[in-house]
Amino acid sequence: MTGSDTPSSFRLGYVPGTTPAKWVRTWQERLPDVPLSLVPVPAAGAAELLRAAAADAVLLRLPVDRDGLHAIPLYTETTVVVLPKEHPFTEGAEISSVQLEEAIVLHPLDDTLDWTAPPGHPARERPETTAMAVELVAAGVGLLVVPQSLARLHHRKDLTFRPLTDAPASQVALAWLEDAGTELTEQFIGIVRGRTVNSTRGVPQPPAPAKQKKPARTQVVRRDTNRGGGRNRKPRRSR
Repeated sequence: MTGSDTPSSFRLGYVPGTTPAKWVRTWQERLPDVPLSLVPVPAAGAAELLRAAAADAVLLRLPVDRDGLHAIPLYTETTVVVLPKEHPFTEGAEISSVQLEEAIVLHPLDDTLDWTAPPGHPARERPETTAMAVELVAAGVGLLVVPQSLARLHHRKDLTFRPLTDAPASQVALAWLEDAGTELTEQFIGIVRGRTVNSTRGVPQPPAPAKQKKPARTQVVRRDTNRGGGRNRKPRRSR
């Protein structure tokens, strides 16, 4: 990491469904004098946001073109099927890809799941965005498979979702440009990795003071001068 010229602010990009709020709060507690700006970006444009120097780091979904990027996987999301509340599939706690074989499954252009082959029958046209696909599910056109956070982001009262058991999972990562990191980038990496203030990498800590050894305690052994008798034993009379 370079860091001779530390910037006065930090710009964090994030794709839909990711939730940087808890890390932003920690940033504000540790670096109250350094503003952190949030930059929303579509999933397909996350890597280009970095390459255009429009953000210092980005929360994005893998897989992504990682040429020239560093990426730290943070967590993996459950994949779910978005469907109308009255759909027969809602009777079960989860859904399998086999159950979707005869269903129309929408596959939006901004889908980030790493499919070998999407389940079900494709619709005549692919929706441009996940938001548009959700509207089509509500209209009864088909079903939709997305990361759980996107199902919650586009929640509607007439729709629900169920986990899809045998689908690729969505992995969220923090990414930044190679050879373009700063001290603030390192600070944010430490925050998302759960480092404490005193363990933050790159911030030297003063050595702990040496502990003073306590003097050894001297054990005093008291001898009982009145062996075999009580405290007030009288001297034995001579005959």
